[in-house]
Order: sequence, then structure tokens, then C-alpha cells
Amino acid sequence: MAIEVRNVSKAFGDFQALGDVSVVVPDGSLTALLGPSGGGKSTLLRVIAGLETADAGEVLFDGEPVTGVPPQHRDVGFVFQHYAAFKHMTVRDNVAFGLKIRKRPKDEIATRVDELLKLVHLDGFAGRYPAQLSGGQRQRMALARALAVEPKVLLLDEPFGALDAKVRKELRDWLRRLHDEVHVTTVFVTHDQEEALEVAEQIVVINEGRIEQAGSPDELYESPATPFVMGFVGPVSQLGDQYVRPHDIDIHLEPVDGGLQAQIEHVARVGFEARVELHLADGAPVSVLVTRQQAAEQELEAGQIVWLRAHRFHAFAEGELASA
Repeated sequence: MAIEVRNVSKAFGDFQALGDVSVVVPDGSLTALLGPSGGGKSTLLRVIAGLETADAGEVLFDGEPVTGVPPQHRDVGFVFQHYAAFKHMTVRDNVAFGLKIRKRPKDEIATRVDELLKLVHLDGFAGRYPAQLSGGQRQRMALARALAVEPKVLLLDEPFGALDAKVRKELRDWLRRLHDEVHVTTVFVTHDQEEALEVAEQIVVINEGRIEQAGSPDELYESPATPFVMGFVGPVSQLGDQYVRPHDIDIHLEPVDGGLQAQIEHVARVGFEARVELHLADGAPVSVLVTRQQAAEQELEAGQIVWLRAHRFHAFAEGELASA
């Protein structure tokens, strides 16, 4: 099911959470709403779900307005950050809950629950209670419960935000594989750039209640429309008026045309890469990413004077983008 948000605005008192927001979520896509805390992404998700009412604008599902349709009639599954599990129910009963209140036949419920528990790799945990599960397992249970009623849209609000980094990484990979199997239109909120870049097919960057840019991960990373997008979607350094990805800066040991003199403050070797922290003559900090081999060959070390030149950069002037 395709989702279209047209000119939606929402205020809470004097705070403008959304201002004239328009965005399209293609049918069957996996879309991330990415932005800083308080930027409006969760409010937009709740407006799509019908949990918040927009002050202006409309939401359409497959071209049909749903602005006045209550949440329970929108065919939407919603997963919150904090699981919202029924603690007194087993995993099986939690997953079956939505089907039971819809009075589906018992045989149908049992079959559907078995399918979902297998899909989310919890088929061996059906008789356990939420307190007996890890955080990642509880979140997978919550996803199974949301999918049980076969929603046409799945909405996830910071689904992995309460988990540690290792579990988040595992669940990101799992969500991507799950989406490939179920193909339900999915929108998830995150402030984690890496999460959005790894998982989403489309990223919508939201800041201060407005859409900064929407596009594929590659489009946003390679062709950011604004300095905010470039700085939020991936690492960025600045050489004068040039916005540069750290891996697009060359380090030279001798003066070079167009190069800026800098002094190395620290070299951190992490796996295959080496992260070189420097400061320019005016004191501005710069981060450069090179291979460990290059760092070794150039014998890069703290205190060393080098020259920096970007081989690819973005220059933003009066809101317009120029790339080289």
C-alpha cells in the first residue's frame, strides 16, 4: 500500500512539530524517517497511524484519504520502542492477541501464530513470558504481534532504540531480511544514520518539522541537498567553504596546489581504517579517513605537518548545491 502525506502541519501549543510536510512512501517499500530528537519524525509517524490528528493537510493510502479514519480501521501495525507486551501472557498469547479480539477461528489463529513465531525465530519460546526473553527477543515478539493481523502498513517508532549496539545491529539485519519476505509497506523512525543507511530503501530526513530531503541512501549520501543533510547522513569535514567526506580528502607530506596546511593531533587505527584528526592553521578541526596501509606508508603521527586537498567536495552557497 502506497502512503502519501500532503501538506501536513501539526502544532502542540506554541511548538510547531510539523510544518507543511509532504512525502510519498512507495508501495512495499522500507522507508526510514531520519532526524534529530524533536525534529518531527515520530509525530509524522503517529499522524500516518491516526494516533495524532493533523491541524492541516491529509494522509492518503493508495490514493484514498484516511485523515478522518480512526487508527483501528487503517489496517496499520504499530511497534513502539518499549515493546508494550502483556506481561501476564505467554509469547504465543501476546502474538495471538490481535487475532483473538477480531474473533478469528481458533485453528486459523494457531496456524498464523505458528507461522509468525517461526518467521521471527521464536518458535522455541512460545510458552515463555516476556520477562523471560532478552530485549531483542521481546522486540521480535512485538513485530510478530503487529504482523499477526496482516496489516497493509507497518509503522515502527525507534524499534531498536532501547537495545545495545550489538543487538541493534543484529535486528537491523533481521528486519531487512524480514521485509524481503513479507513485503509490507514499512516506515520506521530512527535518529541513527547508520541504521537508516543500512536498512532503508528510501530515507526521509526531517529537521525542525520540515523535510530536508527524501531519496535513496546513495542519493542522500552522494548528493545531499543541504549542509544539514550532508552532516546528518554520514561523517563530514569542512575545508574552507567545501563540505567533504573524510575519505574524500588526500593527505600530502609536501605542499601541493590547492592544499591547506594542517597539523595532525591524533591517529586512531580501527580495523582496516585509520582515522586522522587534524586542525587547520585557523584552528578548525578536520577528520580524514585513510587505510591503515596508507597511514603506515606516510608514517602519520601526532604533531606532523601535512597538506590536505579534497578530490571530491560539496559547496553550498545560498542553499544551492555545487559538487566537484
